[in-house]
Amino acid sequence: MPELPEVETMRRGVARVTGAIIQDALAFDFGYKPIRITPSIGRLRQRVRGRKIVDVDRIGKRVLLRLDNQAALVFEPRMTGIVLIADPPNQIHLRFQLKLEKPKGNIFFWDRRGLGSVRLLTASQQQQELGPAKLGPDALLITAEQMQERLGASRRAIKAALLDQRVLAGVGNLYASELLHLARVHPARRCDRLTRRQWSLIHQAMNAILEEAIRYEGSTLSDGAYRNALNQDGGYQNCHRVYDREGEACLTCQTGKIQRIVQSQRSTFFCPHCQTKRPARAVG
Repeated sequence: MPELPEVETMRRGVARVTGAIIQDALAFDFGYKPIRITPSIGRLRQRVRGRKIVDVDRIGKRVLLRLDNQAALVFEPRMTGIVLIADPPNQIHLRFQLKLEKPKGNIFFWDRRGLGSVRLLTASQQQQELGPAKLGPDALLITAEQMQERLGASRRAIKAALLDQRVLAGVGNLYASELLHLARVHPARRCDRLTRRQWSLIHQAMNAILEEAIRYEGSTLSDGAYRNALNQDGGYQNCHRVYDREGEACLTCQTGKIQRIVQSQRSTFFCPHCQTKRPARAVG
């Protein structure tokens, strides 16, 4: 589930370890599906021991620990992974640990379903795997004009298109539903049928939703899987207007009821009264 707001929250929480020296790297197997660790834990620990963390970065939905030799440890949470500096929610789903010295501390990677990964990438590997050939511009950096240029000719539904990380990095299923509601755009509307004004409204709504969600430190859903770097709940789940509210009254118009449809095998939530296929109204 972690999307841009959750991963950015993790990044900010972990950023306090900048300047620390890595003492050791450990992998854990408690009988659950192991996460992907590349290279093998033995080789990885040899390559990171004694290295200094010079920066903590984010690319799309990934947290990067940049090291003093231009390599980076890349944490990809996928569905249920979290990066912490406090003790994890439990030990049985702890997958990876960095022990730090100068100052002492730990970085943990915890993943309930084991779908995440930890990879040590050289500078050239970072460019190959995380560069513009593989990932689109960050959702908080792209302009409305760039969004329209990259997606405007597509025949895909706008909701599905927003999830394509090759075009736009960081937006996932939850925030795509929320931002389209704020923009008053129907999620099934085809990209090539959106007006320039609608693209502008989508871009405004995307920035507003993502920045607000970051201020609330992300969304912790009913499964409780997401936690911030200090093992605390996010707060933005209390601000959701459509996500996971099927059948409930729309908080925006007080008239429609939230509906759920399936797009690209993912649930989409929207208000049919606010989000018709007519031209979009002003964001608000």
